[in-house]
Amino acid sequence: MGAAGAGRPDALKRYRDKRHFGKTTEPRGKGAPSGDGTARFVVQIHDASTMHFDFRLEAEGVLKSWSVPKGPSPDPREKRLAMPTEDHPLEYREFEGVIASGEYGAGTVIVWDEGTYRPLSEDFPEALRRGHATFWLDGAKLRGGYALTRFRGGGDGDGREAWLLVKQDDERAVREGRTPDPQRARSAQTGRTLKQVAAEDEGDGDR
Repeated sequence: MGAAGAGRPDALKRYRDKRHFGKTTEPRGKGAPSGDGTARFVVQIHDASTMHFDFRLEAEGVLKSWSVPKGPSPDPREKRLAMPTEDHPLEYREFEGVIASGEYGAGTVIVWDEGTYRPLSEDFPEALRRGHATFWLDGAKLRGGYALTRFRGGGDGDGREAWLLVKQDDERAVREGRTPDPQRARSAQTGRTLKQVAAEDEGDGDR
């Protein structure tokens, strides 16, 4: 099975249980993998109660997801905290908009980067379950090898999981590379900023 294999029937239960789809424009999800078998990734900026980046990899028919407070870095010396969140539907790759006040994760979302990836670890889903997986990103902004490594949690009763997202030291590494200011960053899909997306959503609501 590749990184975009069929997901478990209950893989999106946590995701759906947290949301009221009559109030949020987020996709409910059908769980269909990519038609061409190519695994994809997306990085979204989420201006929720705390600003953060959401890093998502397509695997087992869903988007495996981590909240990365400072965002991915192209500098191998920068170890970025990544906190796992619930699996998201594949359709979430294209989600951009405002999650309504009172809903889980209320706030503005833009797609900061997107593209394809290829696993470098054998049996990629199992590597993720074991807590260390390497992969190569081909995005508009993020490129080259990265690793996700769990350093806390993951067992029975030993607290919330915490991971590190780290750039590998390869030809795509950028010393002193920085993740841009989220408030000034632009969508890889539409070129809009968070502020522009929020303003357009508010304008649509006034009609």
